[in-house]
Amino acid sequence: MSVPTLNLSDWPVIIVDHLRSSDQPLIVIVGPTAGGKTAFSLDIAEHIAHTSAQHGWDHAEIINADSRQLYRFMNIGTAKITEKEKRGVVHHLLDVLHPDEEATIAWYKEEATKVIADCHRRKVVPLLVGGSMLYISAVVDGLDPLPKADPALRKRIEEEYDKDDGWTLFEKLEKIDPATAHAFDKQNKVYVVRAMELYEMTGIAPSKLKKTIPPPYQTLMLGLRWPRETIVKRIDERVRQMLRSGWIEEVEGLMDRGYGPQHPGMKSHGYKEIMMWLSSEERHIDELADVIARKTRAYAKRQMTWWDQEERVLWMGAMQMIGS
Repeated sequence: MSVPTLNLSDWPVIIVDHLRSSDQPLIVIVGPTAGGKTAFSLDIAEHIAHTSAQHGWDHAEIINADSRQLYRFMNIGTAKITEKEKRGVVHHLLDVLHPDEEATIAWYKEEATKVIADCHRRKVVPLLVGGSMLYISAVVDGLDPLPKADPALRKRIEEEYDKDDGWTLFEKLEKIDPATAHAFDKQNKVYVVRAMELYEMTGIAPSKLKKTIPPPYQTLMLGLRWPRETIVKRIDERVRQMLRSGWIEEVEGLMDRGYGPQHPGMKSHGYKEIMMWLSSEERHIDELADVIARKTRAYAKRQMTWWDQEERVLWMGAMQMIGS
């Protein structure tokens, strides 16, 4: 799919023009993992603060839309921003859950919406930044809550999932609703089970159930686009840097706290692979890095497949980012 790409230098003018005409603005930053969204969002926040006299908004604050960064004690493997790296910009929805707590899309939408409303009340521009496609869509499109869980049905579907680690169940979901299936990893048990539960409860594909209430925001969506070979290299380099920086020790610390592969946070990319590696007799760090990088590249590909279908995104040529 050919998608028009703007020059990165265009974004300051686009943002000022957008804020001048908005009474409830929401700026959303999307793109693949390891694609520079964090640095870009900080540049935007600083620009908004420096140009406040031109558009009437005081400053900007960032709302995390990465499902993994919601969790405490998971910093290295989620590329979570440090206090020093924040450049003084306020960040919301980081470190708000323990790894054994489940973050549902409905929960995230409610929490993010509260933050956005508070920002608008204070004349602050909210920047929604992250790679979790369903979280962003829930906020931007105002998805209605879906039917509540049926415990007995869920138990049966979970048992079916456990028979072969979800492969058969995911194949069913792909046939029923490919749009929903391709929004997350086939090994994401929570989402696969919930999607099949919704289908069996209603007989309707989950993607068709998501009725929307148009949100009141004036939304500007900006995306960072990289050549495929560049994002592959960035992912490979970042995985190896994370491992050198103590990712394995971070996982060991989480396990010492009592968290394991059964907990929602620990199902994040890389964490489950490191737990398996720690329990194996033969440990080759290069093989571990290759496995994590391969799965991360697959996730980045799903992200871009999702966002390429979103016509509202204005894509920026990320190769022009200095120091990215």
